[in-house]
Amino acid sequence: MARCDVAVVGAGPAGTAAAVTAVGAGARVVLLDAEARPGGQYWRHGPGGGAGPGSVEHAARWRALARRLDSALTTGRLSYHARSRVWRLDPGQSGLGVLLQVVHEDGGNGVDASARETVEAAAVVLAPGAHDRVLPFPGWDVPGVLTAGAAQALLKEHGVRAGSRVVVAGTGPFLLPVAAGLAEADVRVLEIDEAGDGRGWARGWRAAAGAPARIADGVRYGALLARHRVPVHLRHAVVAAHGSDRLDGVTIARIDENWRIVRSTERHVECDVVAVSWGFTARLDLALQAGCDTEPGPDGAPAVRVDATGRTSVPRVLAAGELTGIVGAEQALLEGAVAGSAAAAVAAGREPAAVHHVVDGRRARLTAFAAAMHAAHPVQNGWTSWLADETVICRCEEVSAGDVSAAIDDLGATDARTVKLLTRAGMGWCQGRMCAEAVARLVATTRRVPFDPYADLLAGSGRPVAFPVPLAAVAAAGLAADDSSSGGSS
Repeated sequence: MARCDVAVVGAGPAGTAAAVTAVGAGARVVLLDAEARPGGQYWRHGPGGGAGPGSVEHAARWRALARRLDSALTTGRLSYHARSRVWRLDPGQSGLGVLLQVVHEDGGNGVDASARETVEAAAVVLAPGAHDRVLPFPGWDVPGVLTAGAAQALLKEHGVRAGSRVVVAGTGPFLLPVAAGLAEADVRVLEIDEAGDGRGWARGWRAAAGAPARIADGVRYGALLARHRVPVHLRHAVVAAHGSDRLDGVTIARIDENWRIVRSTERHVECDVVAVSWGFTARLDLALQAGCDTEPGPDGAPAVRVDATGRTSVPRVLAAGELTGIVGAEQALLEGAVAGSAAAAVAAGREPAAVHHVVDGRRARLTAFAAAMHAAHPVQNGWTSWLADETVICRCEEVSAGDVSAAIDDLGATDARTVKLLTRAGMGWCQGRMCAEAVARLVATTRRVPFDPYADLLAGSGRPVAFPVPLAAVAAAGLAADDSSSGGSS
């Protein structure tokens, strides 16, 4: 068993900031990350650490943080483990500190059943980040249909252009850097299709004015797209993808404010890749295993409740970054530094120092901006009208929209959990990470009841095992077979 003062899960902006700050406060820190290199999705980069194709946003800021990381490593108080996944977290068992169950991957992303260990920490900072929200549409399982995050990751980390003729679609500001990065890498970006119309920003202008750096980013991306002559279509969406062995085109349509297709506006666009983004979903697995209280985040979805220093409702467990609400890298950096300092104090048996009012004010402005952003780019349930009965909803278990409807209409299912039991939607390899929200939204639409982003998504977020691991790892950890502490699936 490895022992440390502070364990940090995730080496994105929040986790890296937490680790180096805790080391600076004198703590012995273990930093665990599933990726090959630190930086997270926001600062994903290749082996050389340079920007390469698809320039790394705010690269100077990352270089400064990377220097701090390198400096912390030289102190001997920081142990950094790449390709290491924490699949289980148990706080305070038998008077011990927080116990983290870890497995290490080989270079091919396969899990080595023998490369497992338990890490005991006096305090832990959870900063696992978020993953792309997925909404299915006819043909979304055709090769060449990617999440925008996947297209960006291929470009940033591997220098791989996902295609030569690309459509970028969905909703939210993330569409802009993805399209701009592809265009700068000499990919022909045919168009950006934004499902919203931008009017929501008019209501949130005060919050937007409080985050000038975000506005400057938007202007910069807009200038890049204009230079590459990439058209932006508001109130448009990719409603179907076409092809067999490979994507050969998409259907794009104008949609109304509820995201229903406006009749006779469909058009076909030939392309070999479509990169789609509907926002992000926080990775709540470990926080829910620990028993952390949650609350609605800026987008209404579940987020971990923390105090001003990043402490959760569970002693010795802190959280930072997207886990506390989808708010972006700038706030993640700030929250990570605050949580790292607090974790070092908790590990030493001290009360964390009060957060400076300047930091609190900056965090409040960034949170207000995030709330305005989510309000300006909501996901409307009219997307379910794009689906055909044969459209796959759960790719792991090959459950279609028709199967979900039959579970509701013919078998009496009234919620996503019952649909899961009747159809196996969400019981596959990803354990519902990709399909749980789509199923919950489809259930609400089919039953003509309001979709509750907090309650409906929280119900499908608990997992006793955070990701697939060999049974040998579970047995070695002594995890009880009937564990139901998080109410998730296994």
